[in-house]
Amino acid sequence: MSDFETAVAEVQELPEKPGNEDLLKLYALYKQATVGDVEGKRPGMMDFVGRAKYDAWAALEGTESEDAKQAYVDLVESLKP
Repeated sequence: MSDFETAVAEVQELPEKPGNEDLLKLYALYKQATVGDVEGKRPGMMDFVGRAKYDAWAALEGTESEDAKQAYVDLVESLKP
């Protein structure tokens, strides 16, 4: 199992749920690492969560998959007690 796959599994085992800002970073880094640049239309103004996720992912546009994977691993490590 790669460091990235291990980090994905470890997120589920964190003793405390990360804050919203860290959750958005984790989401965006995961999507950038596994899918690539953001796709589709930006959600409407009333979809606050969808819009925040889209914007977080869009901010990483152009980031290489391997760089996103390493940033994800680093973030998970920083969230561990």
